[in-house]
Amino acid sequence: MTTAILYDPRYLDHDTGAGHPERPARLSHVAEHLKTASWFDQLHHVEAAPCDQTWIETIHDHSYVERARQACREGQRYIDTPDVAVSSSSFDIALLAAGGALSLADAVIGGRSDNGFAMIRPPGHHAENNSAMGFCLFNNVAIVARYLQRHHGLDKILILDWDVHHGNGTQHAFESDPSVFYISTHQYPWYPGTGAWSESGTGAGKGATLNCPMSAGDGEREYREAFERLILPAARAFKANAILISAGFDAHANDPLGDINLGTDFYRWMTLEMMALADASAEGRIISLLEGGYDLDALAECIGVHVGTLAEPLKSNSPI
Repeated sequence: MTTAILYDPRYLDHDTGAGHPERPARLSHVAEHLKTASWFDQLHHVEAAPCDQTWIETIHDHSYVERARQACREGQRYIDTPDVAVSSSSFDIALLAAGGALSLADAVIGGRSDNGFAMIRPPGHHAENNSAMGFCLFNNVAIVARYLQRHHGLDKILILDWDVHHGNGTQHAFESDPSVFYISTHQYPWYPGTGAWSESGTGAGKGATLNCPMSAGDGEREYREAFERLILPAARAFKANAILISAGFDAHANDPLGDINLGTDFYRWMTLEMMALADASAEGRIISLLEGGYDLDALAECIGVHVGTLAEPLKSNSPI
């Protein structure tokens, strides 16, 4: 089994300013931690390249893309909302984040790696068709989903979003599309206020959205129940051709931006479940993209567990 990793130090050039939770140290701290792992040198290291704007515009309106470009060029300090802090380099780095995710997808779907993780910023799952939101400029995971369908010819894509915040932008991108199954576990009610049980898709996409809202203080017992009772049966029935993970690590007990109490090793359990699912229907193909996670040590340890698990052979005693 070969696991790919994508990281580029240029991601640190997205300057969000002093005191912002989504800061460059998130990636630099993780990068140093991963280098100490015994398996790190066995990873397939993928190079990032800027995303062609054509792929950005499969999810985002052209006028929004140009507005974001202009805001960064003019030196504005934020786009649309004060939590989306930007600098003169941010538009180019956002293109590099989306493009890096597509490079990782090419490596996995092209068979050079079995699965992989993209350590990118800015994150993406809050970004809407025509607006930035929640630290996010472009919706990286949504762009990858469309790329897999239109460039690689895959029919059915599953997106699991385990960030502590609901991926409103991802849900809205696909809520009427039955070919993309969006599943989310998230603290509710919490930012951004979407993700109720009742939000299950619209029109032809009815039933292709599954929200599992969690309450503040919930932990591994409640998450395991949601997976075993709802998420895994629905995902098995969908039979995706590829699995994408919006891999936020802010549901960890130590994270300052959430009130969910997952331990580090629970990310191993969730990763193993997704590996077993991918092995059953998607030729093992998992493409995992970094979203949130704001306690530096917890983030580094969780990503280490996640990537290290992806790099292990699929365990024969998995419950799937």
